[in-house]
Amino acid sequence: MKKLICVLFVLLSPMVWSQSLVEKKQSEALKVDYSKPTEKEVNIKWITPKVEEVSSNINKVDVKVGIVGAQGIVNVHIYINGKIVENRGFTFKKEPNYDHVYEQSLKLAQGNNQVTMVFEDSLGNVYSDTRDLVFSYDALADIPLTDRRDYALIIATNEYSEWGDLTNPVFDAKTIEQDLKDNYGFETEIILNPDKTELLSKIREYSSKSYLEHDQLFIFIAGHGQFDPVFTEGYTVCSDSKKNDPTKESYISHSTLRTYVSNIPCNHILLTMDVCFGGTFDQSIARSDQRGEDDLYTEVSHMEFIARKLKYKTRKYLTSGGKEYVPDGRPNQHSPFARQFLRALRNFGGDDKILTLGEVISYVERVEPQPMFGNFLGNESGSDFLFIAK
Repeated sequence: MKKLICVLFVLLSPMVWSQSLVEKKQSEALKVDYSKPTEKEVNIKWITPKVEEVSSNINKVDVKVGIVGAQGIVNVHIYINGKIVENRGFTFKKEPNYDHVYEQSLKLAQGNNQVTMVFEDSLGNVYSDTRDLVFSYDALADIPLTDRRDYALIIATNEYSEWGDLTNPVFDAKTIEQDLKDNYGFETEIILNPDKTELLSKIREYSSKSYLEHDQLFIFIAGHGQFDPVFTEGYTVCSDSKKNDPTKESYISHSTLRTYVSNIPCNHILLTMDVCFGGTFDQSIARSDQRGEDDLYTEVSHMEFIARKLKYKTRKYLTSGGKEYVPDGRPNQHSPFARQFLRALRNFGGDDKILTLGEVISYVERVEPQPMFGNFLGNESGSDFLFIAK
């Protein structure tokens, strides 16, 4: 329940009143007692920032709050960490879905800032809401990021010389490539049914390219995968890989793939693999005893958010399973993993049009068997991979 505080109590006991407001939990449901038999709900929504962590190259943050259900607002009080902020006049404006919208630029200290917005109506009722904003000074935050590119290398294999053919990898790859190109502006390249030499040559080609600081590279591999319990190593099966190959010379080991991909001089790389035993790309999974059975399956500004996410070097992976076989799916209906990955892409990142890796994972994590994700060589803490919708 949101607190109802009469104006008389506010005037007589400002310190007690402000402290009680600051103790309120963030975004509780707000109900106001008008001392009448009925109750009226008043909702306060933080329009910006939507996220709690805020970075900027100045110590001010623009706060925008919408109110629904309150009429005749006559005063506004703002508290930061329990101390009232001087407010020299205020204005409201009308926007769709809100009765009142209030905006103000607030000066925040480094670290956590508990911000309480208090609105007083003409009947003497007071409505409040509190939000924690973690502020960090970041000179990068306001750097324009228009001079950057996103690349996608899509590799899929349906046809094999000795392994059984598959039905969906090429279909999945073409659909994902089209979505990335049309909806997210990726510069895409698709390689179908490559042999080992072609696949490694293509990765080497991408290692020879020049990339800008904030460029991103998405690599998608779909097809057969293999795991050798003797070597405790997973492998990508190429179109010319031998079925009977004890030394796995015709395969590409995950150790080799990790090294080659990590050495591509692009700061932000996401490797996604829809292959059997894909989770063994992570050495800790490859060396574990767990193994599945066969055939089982704030908003800161737009540019500030992108800059913060692309500040650190990214080396992340997402696979369709762990140490087990994964299903190909019904013909022309996508694999279970690819189907959920496409659902994530077609959500376009929600209101901010930025689809983070975490949001992608939220779509695919319910697939059976469970997809795996994590970091590999060179990843820095705080990094992310972004799909930025047009």
